[in-house]
Amino acid sequence: MRVLVVDDEDLSRHLIKEYLTHHKDASVIGEAANGFEAVKMITDLRPDLVFLDIQMPKLTGFEVLELTGYDLPVIFTTAYDQFAIRAFEVNAIDYLLKPFSQERFDKALEKFRNRSAAVPSVEKLVADTKQKTPLERILIKEGSQVTIVAASKIDYFRAQDDYVEISSEGKTYLKQQTLSQLEFLLDAGKFARVHRSYIVNIEKIARVESATKDTKMLVLKNGSQIPVSRSGHERIKALL
Repeated sequence: MRVLVVDDEDLSRHLIKEYLTHHKDASVIGEAANGFEAVKMITDLRPDLVFLDIQMPKLTGFEVLELTGYDLPVIFTTAYDQFAIRAFEVNAIDYLLKPFSQERFDKALEKFRNRSAAVPSVEKLVADTKQKTPLERILIKEGSQVTIVAASKIDYFRAQDDYVEISSEGKTYLKQQTLSQLEFLLDAGKFARVHRSYIVNIEKIARVESATKDTKMLVLKNGSQIPVSRSGHERIKALL
């Protein structure tokens, strides 16, 4: 198997390479110290397996996967357990919490070898994790250009067929993702699904107005008007 090692810490990369020397069927074809290097090397080298850190400079491990394809076989290596839920969402082979032993490493590699026969369960990956870590920024890929938008600067998301329209600081972007997927990943204390087609940043709301006798409408601080369903209005009242 052709393996790529991605971690911003030299010691961590060295340890993974050392553990791999005990596996004669594995060869390290490269290593990357940040997210942008990882994207380029994955695209150029097409590894069979990636050991991928999550918290790295420039791009996180999840953002690397988003830019290169979610079907990439990956074993996450991280010091943080709160990302386990998202690891399951992107079908990770395994989730190694640092510091991990040779024995634990070997078990992860065995899962990769037997991945067609055993799919990891959410219970196994999440383990003792009690919460998910919300998205702090959104990646939008347009051709070869990647735009990173801070979640706090987004006014609203609107469903557009197979895409989501993102409105931020007077600009709009299209991202190929469903509104339901974004709703799961966003901070529920800061973003609310106010309509089947809209998610709104609570901090961007100026006021709630009556649209008709029986319907409500949100007016955002930038002047945007967003329709509100009955259940969406209840969510807004609970958060404001």
